[in-house]
Amino acid sequence: MSLDGIKALTFDTGGTILDWHTGFKTGLEELGVRHGVNANWAVLANEIRKASLGRMLNLGEEELPAYNFDGAHRAAVDEVLDANGLGAATEDERHGLAYDRPHNFICWPDFSNTLPKLRAQYICASFTILSFRIIIDTARRNGLSWDAVISCEAIGKYKPLPEPYETVARYLQLDVSECCMVACHNFDLDAAKAVGFKTAFVRRPDEWGPAGPPDPEPNPIHDIIVDSFPELAERLGVD
Repeated sequence: MSLDGIKALTFDTGGTILDWHTGFKTGLEELGVRHGVNANWAVLANEIRKASLGRMLNLGEEELPAYNFDGAHRAAVDEVLDANGLGAATEDERHGLAYDRPHNFICWPDFSNTLPKLRAQYICASFTILSFRIIIDTARRNGLSWDAVISCEAIGKYKPLPEPYETVARYLQLDVSECCMVACHNFDLDAAKAVGFKTAFVRRPDEWGPAGPPDPEPNPIHDIIVDSFPELAERLGVD
């Protein structure tokens, strides 16, 4: 498919932009030291991610959501801590891991310098299942300037349902064919493609730490498949 006509890049943000694995793993390690517990912290970081993500995908399909991703993080943290010898963690410690850590995730090093170059040619929007406040706080933490932040929290339906993608195009006053979804996850890109978005798969091999991503191979239907954000800019003709 031709890349002509793209006017907006909409970015998955958790995982594609932000290194959640290191953030959770470091927080768990520190908690383990304080409580004298040893565990495979990389595995538990991934368990928090799986449990929280499972609470968010397709949320709102049947009824309005009763929580956002901050609520999902807290439920997942409580579940993982209580099942792995850290049930004595205090309320402050649980809040710190479930809230403070995600709101201070660091972005991947190849993104921050590429975003301004992409913004010179395209509308660049964070389009995410994360909460508005996570995106606001991590943007401030990492010096990111988005043209727009659009969370499924405002739409009331979450990816990969079709409505969020259609709604984002409408918010941007664009046809879906003028939007390109950028992500490292096939489930997100496949859903965007199904409603008419163009799609760009950016590999993030370290997203899940040593375990590697659960779905590392891009679907060949995607319009762009690259290993880095500078390579994405090059494919889009951005100097």
